[in-house]
Amino acid sequence: MKKVALNDLHEGLGAKMTPFAGYNMPVRYSSDIEEHNTVRDGVGVFDVSHMGEFVLEGPDALDLIQRVTSNDASKLVDGQAQYSYFPNETGGVVDDLLVYRFNAEKYMLVVNASNIEKDWNWVTKFNTKGVKMMNVSDDYSLFAVQGPKAIEALQSLTEVNLSEIKYYNFVVGPFAGVPNVIISATGYTGAGGFEIYLHNDHAESVWNQIFEAGKDLGIKPIGLGARDTLRLEMGYCLYGNDITDETSPLAAGLGWVTKFTKEFTNSAALLAEKEAGVKTKLVAFKMIDKGIPRSHYELLDTNENVIGEVTSGTMSPCLGYGIGLGYVTKEHSKSGTEILVAVRKRRLKAEVVKLPFYKKD
Repeated sequence: MKKVALNDLHEGLGAKMTPFAGYNMPVRYSSDIEEHNTVRDGVGVFDVSHMGEFVLEGPDALDLIQRVTSNDASKLVDGQAQYSYFPNETGGVVDDLLVYRFNAEKYMLVVNASNIEKDWNWVTKFNTKGVKMMNVSDDYSLFAVQGPKAIEALQSLTEVNLSEIKYYNFVVGPFAGVPNVIISATGYTGAGGFEIYLHNDHAESVWNQIFEAGKDLGIKPIGLGARDTLRLEMGYCLYGNDITDETSPLAAGLGWVTKFTKEFTNSAALLAEKEAGVKTKLVAFKMIDKGIPRSHYELLDTNENVIGEVTSGTMSPCLGYGIGLGYVTKEHSKSGTEILVAVRKRRLKAEVVKLPFYKKD
């Protein structure tokens, strides 16, 4: 079991620790609902240092990224990030990731913790032109400072004007007395905020300074439990649940980051699938009857025929009812369609809805 740099700090804060993606991770400090609401209404900090980071350098770095990812990284400018995925060769997804451009010859790929080794081997397989690749995953910590009060909480720690960093852009600058920190206006919560990448040597000092700077705003540490409910209220996919090596990225709704203006892994087959039309679709649904949908529960039509299964589900803290994502046959994917969720022997009514589930007032 791997440990993040601040493992002992989290245990000292009384966090409930749990194995996640091969790491000992804080799942909650108080309660999932309290932590969820802290991020939606104020500001909270996730230690997500288990995520993987690969640095790619050289004149052919962009060429390699273009060949292994679905999105068009040539559109990036310095200081910009992009959501993308690695298609596999059989119609599924190796992983989803973020691509950061520092300059024309230096990029960073941020991948899911559970897939670090798999992704590294995958990209290496296609590195036929000598791109310099560095797996810095074990050397860096990553703090996601999320919520509407994030700027207010962090601005005193940096001379970088945080309000000027646009969504999916980043700045490398001084932060909490540490030079060359990556301050990125990204996140997995839909609540706004920043992701802070820094070397492990500075992790504890920076963590403590963040909490000191935000103490008057009620800043709190947040665990993975609330991270999951927050991302699900926005309808963000979770690798291993909603997207896998077996799921079609087009069926998963990732067509918007699948750019057929270039050739990439399996692009011809994916284009053929797009033209033929997908047979199943990942949909969002809300519960009409009381109940909480869980991963792998069967989804049925109103005649109780199986039409798919739940991939992610929870009780929404903000909305007060059950919400979920799941694959269904295309004819049952339209918003407003009534479906049933098989919860043990019960058949609970649900309705297909548009994302996001949660919208700010």
